[in-house]
Amino acid sequence: MRAVVYQGSRKLSLEERPVPEPGGDEVLVEVSHCGICGSDLHLVLEEMGRPGSIGGHEWSGRIAAVGSRVQGWREGELVVGGPSPSCGECHACLAGRPSLCSGRGEAGMGRSEGAFADYVRVAADELVRVPDGLGPREAALAEPLAVALHAITRSAVVPGARALVTGAGPLGLLLIAALRARGVEAITASEPAPRRRERAGRVGATLLVEPDALVTPRMPFTIVDEPYDVAFECSGNPRAMESALAQLRRTGTLVIVGTGMRRPKLDHNRVLLNELVVTGAYCYDAGGFEDALTLLASRTLPTDALIEPGDVPLAGLEDALHGLAAGELAGKVMVVPKEAP
Repeated sequence: MRAVVYQGSRKLSLEERPVPEPGGDEVLVEVSHCGICGSDLHLVLEEMGRPGSIGGHEWSGRIAAVGSRVQGWREGELVVGGPSPSCGECHACLAGRPSLCSGRGEAGMGRSEGAFADYVRVAADELVRVPDGLGPREAALAEPLAVALHAITRSAVVPGARALVTGAGPLGLLLIAALRARGVEAITASEPAPRRRERAGRVGATLLVEPDALVTPRMPFTIVDEPYDVAFECSGNPRAMESALAQLRRTGTLVIVGTGMRRPKLDHNRVLLNELVVTGAYCYDAGGFEDALTLLASRTLPTDALIEPGDVPLAGLEDALHGLAAGELAGKVMVVPKEAP
C-alpha cells in the first residue's frame, strides 16, 4: 500500500509499505477520507512527530478484513475511527469524562500507523458505525466535530447566550456550526485571515472581526461594553487567549480548545475580580462520536462550507499542511488515498 511517512525535519515522503495484517482483535480498514488536523501541523511543521510514523486520525473507510476474534463487524461496513477505550474504573471515567482516563497515553504519543495511507489497522473496539444515509466524506468530520461538541459541553453555554470564537480555522468553523445547531445565535468570530473570516460567516457567525478589534481594558475590573457569556479559543495563539479572557462578562467562561507551544500570560486579577472560569477541552464527551455522527446525519450542518471543495491525494498532503498553516485554506481538508480511475 501507499502511505505518507514523516521523515523528520518537516519532510514527508510517499512510500510503499506492506498492508498491515490485522491481529485477532483488530480490523483492517480501506481508508476513504482522512481530514487534516491541527495536530498534524504540529507534528510535521513544528517537528513534533516521530520519524517513520504515519499521521492521520480523522478518518472514514470500509472494513476490508476482520481478525479471528472480532465479533459484530463485517467486511464492507462504513466506519470511522473512534476514541481509544477507557478503563471505566478511574475517577475520571466514573465521572463521565473518559477523555481524562488515568490509563490514557500522553497526548500526541499514540499509534504510529495513521490513516494517511491506503489502509489503516485498528482495534475493533475503537470503531464507530456510520449511520445509514451519511457518506464517507461527511463522516470523516466525526472526530473534529466530537471535539467541538466537547468544548460546548465544557462551556455550559445555553441558547440565547453570546459566544466569541477566536480562530476560524477548521476547528473554529465546526464549533461555530455546532453552536448554531445547539441554539446559540449570537456568535462573533475573530480571525485575521480574510478567507477564514468569510467562511465563518457562511457557517453561522453573526459578527466577523479582526483580532485587533477586540480591545483589552487597561484595568482588570473593567468590563467591555458588549461582553460575552463564553469564549472559545481555537487558534492556540497566546494573544488570542489573552484577548478572549478580556471580552467576558463577570462569571463568564473561557474554554481553551486550540493547542500551541507558546504560552500566554493569564491575567489572574481579571479572573479573580470577575470570578471568571477558565477551562480546557480535551478530546470528547462520553458518546461524543455517536453524537457527532447523529448531528452530521441530520443534515443541519453546512458541510459544504465546513469542508474544502477540493480533496487532496496522498502526494498533496505536504502542500495542504502549508496552506492550512498560512490560512490560505479555511475549511477541513480531506485527504483521499484512493485515486480516481
